[in-house]
Order: sequence, then structure tokens, then C-alpha cells
Amino acid sequence: MDTLTLFGLLSVGSMLFCYAMEDRSAWFVLVFALACWSSAVYAWLGGTWPFTVVESIWGIVALRRYFARVQAGRGTAVHP
Repeated sequence: MDTLTLFGLLSVGSMLFCYAMEDRSAWFVLVFALACWSSAVYAWLGGTWPFTVVESIWGIVALRRYFARVQAGRGTAVHP
């Protein structure tokens, strides 16, 4: 496995993990946004510009959701 593939695996894996955990804390939504942008970098390095655009947009959407959760006072989950 080359370095680029490992970077992509970590980027997409962290996206999946944070998406599954985002009900627990707004921080997971923020890390999800960062992971989306990391995946966009991976896609750009791999030469797949459509995925770069889509992952970049997902990062923006996730960042907006993070700020909406923080402003609404839902930084953490209601139940453990």
C-alpha cells in the first residue's frame, strides 16, 4: 500500500467514524468537516477532480452544521 492510498484510507475512514459518532458531540461534526477536506485533497492528488469538488462541498456543509449545533446549544448529546 503506497502513501497516497494510506492517506485516502485514513481520510475516508475518519469521515465514516465521525459521521457515525456525530450525535455524541458537535466536535465530531467539526472533525467530519476536516476529514471531508482531507478526502478532497486525496481526490485531488489522485487526479479525480469531481470527487474533489464534492468532498469540498461536503466539508462546507458539515462546517455549517457544526456552527448550527453550537449556536443551538447542542454541543453534546442529550443521552449518553
